Amino acid sequence: MKQIVYLTILIFGLISISGYIPNHAEASGSYTAKVYADSLNVRSESSLESSIVGSLKKGELVTVSNEEYGWLRIKSDRISGWAAGYYLKKVDGSDVTADQDVSGQKSSATTHATVLADSLRIRAGAGLNYKVLGGLTKGEAVTIMDSREGWAQIESRDGQSGWVSDRYIEKSAIETAAVSSGQSKGLKGKVIVIDPGHGGDDPGTIGTKYETIEKKLNLSTSFYLEDELRSRGARVLMTRTKDEELPKLSDRVKISESSGADAFVSIHYNSSENKTSGILTFYYSETKDRPLARAIENRLAGGIGLKNNGISFGDLYVLRENDTVSALVELGFLSNAKDESIVRGSDYQKLAARAIADGLEDYFSR
Repeated sequence: MKQIVYLTILIFGLISISGYIPNHAEASGSYTAKVYADSLNVRSESSLESSIVGSLKKGELVTVSNEEYGWLRIKSDRISGWAAGYYLKKVDGSDVTADQDVSGQKSSATTHATVLADSLRIRAGAGLNYKVLGGLTKGEAVTIMDSREGWAQIESRDGQSGWVSDRYIEKSAIETAAVSSGQSKGLKGKVIVIDPGHGGDDPGTIGTKYETIEKKLNLSTSFYLEDELRSRGARVLMTRTKDEELPKLSDRVKISESSGADAFVSIHYNSSENKTSGILTFYYSETKDRPLARAIENRLAGGIGLKNNGISFGDLYVLRENDTVSALVELGFLSNAKDESIVRGSDYQKLAARAIADGLEDYFSR
C-alpha cells in the first residue's frame, strides 16, 4: 500500500514539473471572496460541462487560489473546486447585506413584462440548479413580483409562478418609461445588449502561446461587463450566456432591436499575422455609432494594461444591420503572446468591463 502511495506522489510530481497541466493560470496570490448568489454550483473543472461536486450559499467565504477563463478555483471549510467568478466578489472591507442583490439595489415594486425568448423555463428558485416548474413562450405577459441577481419572480396570466432569467423578459413600455423618467443621463434604466462573440462550434481566435479560446474570453468578459452595468442601474440582455450557444448574427441583432435596446456592445479578442498588439473599437455608422465607439475608446485609452489603437470603421454584420447604437470592441490580440498572457486574467477583464461601462455612461450623459 505504501509503495502505491509513493508511486502516485512521484508520478504527480513528475507531471507537475513537466508542465503537463497547462490550462490553469496561477493567480498572483490567494485571497478571500464572498458568494453573492443564492446557490452557487462548485464544479470539478472550470467548465459548465464538468460535474457538480457541491454548492455554496450566499454569504459564504472562500479562499481563491487560481483562475481560468473567468472561473475561480475555490476552497471553503467543506468543499473545493471551480466556481463562476462573476458570482464571487473579493472581500475588501465593504459588504452587501442579505436583502440586497449584487448591484446593491433592493427588490422593489410589482411590474409587468413580456417574454422575449421563444421558450423560457420557470424554475422553483433564482438559479439554474432549481427544479423546472413550467414554461413560457415568446410574447406572453407576466407580472414581476420580485427580482434577485439576474432573476425575476413572476406570475403568468394562466397561473404559473416561479423564477425566470430576467435576460429574456422585457418590462412593459409604460413602466420602462417610468423607470427612465428623469433619468436621461447616465445608465440607470437604460437597456444594454452585450454580445459575447462566437460560441458553440465557432471558437473564434485561438491563442498562439497558451491556446486561449476566444469564445470563452468573450463570455467571461461579458459577464463582468453585465455585473458592472447592472450595478449602475442598467438593464442588461445577453445574446448568449453559455459556452455551447452559437446564435446566428441575425438573431443577435434581433435581440437588440426587439428589446428596444439603447445600446449594443459586441465583445471580441483579436488576431493578426503581424506582431500587432492592443485594443481596437469598431463602428459602422458615422452618425449613429461613432459617438458611442469614441466614448468607449476614450475610457479604454485611460490605461487597462494594453495600448489603445483608437477607433475604426468596421463593415461588420452586427453593426451594419443593427438599428440600435452599436460598437464592437477587440480587447487584445491572442496572436500576440504578451497580449494573450495579460487578457487571460480576470483583473484585465474586469478593468476592460469597467472602462466599457464608463464609456457607455459617458455616452448617455452627453
